[in-house]
Amino acid sequence: MTGRATKIVATLGPASSNPAILEQMIRAGVNVVRLNFSHGTAQDHIDRATMVREAAARAGSVVAIMADLQGPKIRVGKFAEGKVMLVAGAKFALDAARTELGDVNAVGLDYKDLPDEVKSGDVLLLNDGLIVLTVDSVKGKAVYTTVKIGGELSNNKGINKQGGGLTAPALTAKDMDDIKTAMSFQADYIAVSFPKSGSDMDLARQLGNVAGAPFGHKPHLIAKIERAEAIPKLEEIILASDSIMVARGDLAVEVGNAAVPALQKRMITLARKHDKTVITATQMMESMITNPVPTRAEVSDVANAVLDGTDAVMLSAETAAGKYPLETVIEMANICKAAESAEDTKLDADFTGMTFQRIDHAIAMGALFTAHHLDAKAIVAMTESGSTALWMSRHRIHIPIYAVTAQVATQRKLCLYRNVQPLLMEMNNDRDTALAATESELKKRGIFQTGDVYAITGGEPMGAPGGTNMLKICRVS
Repeated sequence: MTGRATKIVATLGPASSNPAILEQMIRAGVNVVRLNFSHGTAQDHIDRATMVREAAARAGSVVAIMADLQGPKIRVGKFAEGKVMLVAGAKFALDAARTELGDVNAVGLDYKDLPDEVKSGDVLLLNDGLIVLTVDSVKGKAVYTTVKIGGELSNNKGINKQGGGLTAPALTAKDMDDIKTAMSFQADYIAVSFPKSGSDMDLARQLGNVAGAPFGHKPHLIAKIERAEAIPKLEEIILASDSIMVARGDLAVEVGNAAVPALQKRMITLARKHDKTVITATQMMESMITNPVPTRAEVSDVANAVLDGTDAVMLSAETAAGKYPLETVIEMANICKAAESAEDTKLDADFTGMTFQRIDHAIAMGALFTAHHLDAKAIVAMTESGSTALWMSRHRIHIPIYAVTAQVATQRKLCLYRNVQPLLMEMNNDRDTALAATESELKKRGIFQTGDVYAITGGEPMGAPGGTNMLKICRVS
């Protein structure tokens, strides 16, 4: 038990691809490792997944693997010198027909449909919004612009349209191949970039399930909310996903920085309401790419995401390419713990007016309510699919939830759920034997001591997914 409810997602990259460093990061608190499919070959990802699982085993821990798809490449092409300096007031063309390398006057486009999707007066934001271009005219395959805010523009930097409106499909041919690669090593989560609707997520799920079928594996899906078009369809996207990521980088460029904090709170609230998990991402500890300590603003940002109720906080370049990957994980874990200790629990208010259509859902809520009022040492959920533990984790309670499962895939997926500690155990089909074995195991691990009170949920007959129908309050003998 880490004493920390909020989970940490860390991105693997050159700074963290040393097996010893990765093992230290997992020991320090990494729960989910993100593989960024924007970089590397299929074999690179397969090798990294093996390294992650081996490092977790050495650390005596379990981590989930997230395969983060690249999504559409809405980017400029390459420059002859690798980069140019754009000056405010200068003219600059984005030319989909251009085959030669770019210069200070014009550059080619990876995204060939751009000329069909913009018009005079539109504002284009390049390189995460650091460069701003105003569209003057579109002629044939070229978009002619005036530089409003200049700066250095280098190869393959991203393009956003202010207010959204670029129509690139969420899943490219590369993404479809990458899903197959991710399923070859049974990635626990697939993160879909730039979804605009629930149907984007439905397609990704279908592809994931088909690619995972030979391995008997079904991945969970994470929708990365990073397009302006996703906001009106937010509920639809959440319902079609298992989790969402508040991807604050591209989202801020499209909707404006000032709108993002309120959107973050809304997304977290909505995801929890629909029993989905949520990851808060982008620039959380950005200064630690080069500095050994975070800024006060970053500490506040991470703490506020925790207080908003996020399941996980994510590190990107900080652990992929930063100087201090291990220190960043340690700092983030400490911030999460401190924020959680200041949390207000309003569990009784959560249950006001709540109705249950399912027995297993009612049991899960009953366990929370009873454990809270008895000040129990823990809640133990014996679960096949992880659903019971997920429902419990949607409510703030300062009592650890131990999810005991016989399924390795379930154990790994549970790594993302707030306040849930997954334990892998063989399950006896006899209820009393299974209960006794679970208590004995938790006692052996030092989690329980004689006299502790705990709540335990399970199903009869044992081993049936969705069959939780029992709640028992026990005292450790």
